[in-house]
Amino acid sequence: MNIQKTLFLCALLGAFALAFVLLPPGTLSLDVIKIHQQTLLTQVELAPLRSALTYFVIYVVVSALSIPGAAILTLLGGALFSLWEGVLLVSFASTLGATLAMLASRYLLRDGVQRRFTLQMKTVNAGMARDGAGYLFALRLMPLFPFVLVNLLMGLTRITVRRYWWVSQVAMLPATVVFLNAGRELGRVTSLRDILSPGMLFAFTLLGLFPLATRWLFSRYTSSFKK
Repeated sequence: MNIQKTLFLCALLGAFALAFVLLPPGTLSLDVIKIHQQTLLTQVELAPLRSALTYFVIYVVVSALSIPGAAILTLLGGALFSLWEGVLLVSFASTLGATLAMLASRYLLRDGVQRRFTLQMKTVNAGMARDGAGYLFALRLMPLFPFVLVNLLMGLTRITVRRYWWVSQVAMLPATVVFLNAGRELGRVTSLRDILSPGMLFAFTLLGLFPLATRWLFSRYTSSFKK
């Protein structure tokens, strides 16, 4: 690892440590935001623009540094802001944070992984060039693949930043709306499991796989037609 990457890694670790000092474990928990909900609502009413900007910055930092708590922050956004305000704030903040995390992974890891696993990554790169948007869309919607892991893995590929941004923003939107809507009744939420039922998780999975399945069926149909 060269000196530039070493310095970047040190800066990243420093930012991570600072974030944990400012947001110690337990701060982004359901119980804590319920306790402070009324106080935060008062702050939003007194200074709506500053409150929205503060919320946006915190969300970007949490997402970019892969700090647990993005789901709780989304619930809080639903409790503090109107639905359309929450959608704008969370959608752009989560996508910006995810893109920054992906770029960090790409800068630190991609070249080394591409060199060490040349043959494997050649296959991956070919697949991403052909169906990259579909793969990312499916991963974003499928609950089995954590937000952090998707950012890390996509940083190892050659997907463009522009494609990564717009696919992530579109694919994360359904869950964003669900969590923001649940946040409007924050007092009734006792666990994140109350929000995403097994049926809803299954529906998200099917939605994520639909573009890939459609493309596969279309390719099979066209190949059969040519024969």
